[in-house]
Amino acid sequence: MSAAAYDLAPLARFGGLVATDLRDVTSDPAALDSTGFWAVVADFEGRLVCARFGDVRRASVPAAQAGAWRGPDPDAWTSSLDRAAYTAGVRRIREHIAAGEVYQANLCRVLSAPLPDPERADVDALTALLARGNPAPYAGTVRLPAHGVEIATASPELFLRRDGRTVESGPIKGTGRTAADLLEKDHAENVMIVDLVRNDLGRVCATGSVTVPGLCEVEEHPGLVHLVSTVRGELAEGAGWPELLAGTFPPGSVTGAPKSSALRIIAALETAPRGPYCGGVGWVDADRGTGELAVGIRTFWVDRTAPGGPLMRFGTGAGITWDSDPEREWAETQLKARRLLGVASAAYSQTG
Repeated sequence: MSAAAYDLAPLARFGGLVATDLRDVTSDPAALDSTGFWAVVADFEGRLVCARFGDVRRASVPAAQAGAWRGPDPDAWTSSLDRAAYTAGVRRIREHIAAGEVYQANLCRVLSAPLPDPERADVDALTALLARGNPAPYAGTVRLPAHGVEIATASPELFLRRDGRTVESGPIKGTGRTAADLLEKDHAENVMIVDLVRNDLGRVCATGSVTVPGLCEVEEHPGLVHLVSTVRGELAEGAGWPELLAGTFPPGSVTGAPKSSALRIIAALETAPRGPYCGGVGWVDADRGTGELAVGIRTFWVDRTAPGGPLMRFGTGAGITWDSDPEREWAETQLKARRLLGVASAAYSQTG
């Protein structure tokens, strides 16, 4: 890792809060039930980084500053699965569905591009650009260069929100340019994942407390719409963050149903680790018993350990059901990525 990367002070930014003065970093989820304000990053593959900060204050995302971020060449992005491989993967998942092995599975790909100027690759500067170009309800930054974590997220999806003993999840399933594009397949897929999330929360919540206050509600986001549901429950006596994460991770909306079968199929078809993409990114205030973790979608991360030099990475994917058309699913992954890649690469043409 370059010396310039270490010069970036540890920082976390979420929901009008900015946290500095790093005090502790651990992989133990029990720390989230102790004391202090924690930034949390859980990779899809299971790596957990919890960082406790000593100074937390209200602060808006700063205005984007010229030269603070130099993104990849917009023509330099490559995909872990090209169009042929992705559509072949969709067809393979449909075969698994026909065989009764799974009802739905997410198929994802990781996009990568070299960073032309790694010393101007501050993810918090990218967060400032995303706040203007692609605002999102769970946007934020986690910048821990010495621990290999440099993330800017524009996630629209709630993984877990906790307020005392009450926990809530907001799974997204169903994507279109407009509400008119949403199909019956999208609604059926959403309901399937709601059932999965209900079961996941049921493992750690009091019997009979899990409800669905909202089902298949249309939410508008920059450039597209989603179907979003809400699942809520009350944590069982003795359950805390370790049990909550163990019972629900990885998020059901980005795996499939049944989750165990979907994970096996994902491992066979995907050719690159997802990393923080499709994991969990957010914060926990252990003193107040609150927290909010987003599903790590619409998320960029810097990989400074890549053999050819530092890379910017970004993931995109789609949920596959029996009714899925391979070309339409490929197009959905393109739709989800297009706007955000444009924001991340915009500064390249201005300074390149």
